Amino acid sequence: MSHITTHVLDVSIGRPAANVAVALEVQLPSGQWTEAARGTTDADGRLRDWVTAKTLAAGIYRLTFDTRAYFAALKIATFYPQIVIVFEVRDAKENYHVPLLLSPFGYSTYRGS
Repeated sequence: MSHITTHVLDVSIGRPAANVAVALEVQLPSGQWTEAARGTTDADGRLRDWVTAKTLAAGIYRLTFDTRAYFAALKIATFYPQIVIVFEVRDAKENYHVPLLLSPFGYSTYRGS
């Protein structure tokens, strides 16, 4: 079983982004998306344990970060109300860490360890 984790860092303030809602979806053979799990980042900006997480297998996955609500709570306008990252799980035995570095007007991601 693959394990998918994420970590959100707000580079505009140099701190972890706490309380960011994140949805994890998997793409079905038909091309449609279905929710696999949902959660919120902790005080360290990490989401390690997904609420309602199911067994993950090889396939195409999508993380959607609700950045509008996060920045609204800080009273900061943002250009990106959501950030969507699509990636592929090829080996169901590996762990997949997908960090997000964000600011109100930009973001970056990579495959972490």
